[in-house]
Amino acid sequence: MTDSTAPALPRTGGNENKDFVKLIAFLFMIVDHVGVAFFPRAMEFRLLGRIAFPLFAWGIVTGSEYTRNIWKYALRILIVGILSQPCYMYGMNHKINELNVFATLLLGLLGIAAIRENRFGSPYWGPALAVLAACAVKMDYGFQGVLFILLLYGARKSRASIAAVMIAYCLYWGFGTASLKEVFGLPLIQQVSFLPQGNKLFAHISQIQFWAILSLPVMLLPMRSRKDGFHLPAWLGYTFYPGHLAIIGVIRHWNEIAAFFSQWM
Repeated sequence: MTDSTAPALPRTGGNENKDFVKLIAFLFMIVDHVGVAFFPRAMEFRLLGRIAFPLFAWGIVTGSEYTRNIWKYALRILIVGILSQPCYMYGMNHKINELNVFATLLLGLLGIAAIRENRFGSPYWGPALAVLAACAVKMDYGFQGVLFILLLYGARKSRASIAAVMIAYCLYWGFGTASLKEVFGLPLIQQVSFLPQGNKLFAHISQIQFWAILSLPVMLLPMRSRKDGFHLPAWLGYTFYPGHLAIIGVIRHWNEIAAFFSQWM
């Protein structure tokens, strides 16, 4: 006989306290979006903001493991993404054909669903279609974000595998884009003369997207429960993203809003 009161075994090798992971992701997402909206030249905001997406991606991975119905889970992600799009456009000055991060999370989740369904070769063509769909439409983090979610899902069972995927992917994530020369006033090492290949390594480390690696300690914290301890209201998880974007939008466009209402007073 088994003890029905014994805690269920964890289904992943990483942090399964979904609310704690979500809180940290929310905090650094705010830092990132405040930097984009109000301090575009302060790259430190963007660097710290890299922590957010990997934690949201990890939330999709653990959520897919624990949800009773992955298709209902995907439907919730879709609805929140649709409702968030006007706020994303207003707060971050994006166009309607530039989709918010929930599109990326949804495609990653659908790729995972295809793997789990395992019908007619879906573990192969399902993830491939998810990545290709992210190439067809512009969205936050794009196909790299979708691919990252899928790789993270494949590595979910082992802490070492999660760390390996994170390190390898972050080294190549966004290479050739924004490069940092200094962080918080301290210069980054650009050359290492005594290492023949050192210059190539540090060229990757200097890319801003590499610093998503800072999310790894949170992802690997040995917090095994999804219910005990720290808890966020369920509604907050789905309203925080559009809500904070709406607030940022109001602040950014306050003069326009004030001028509009002044015409009617």
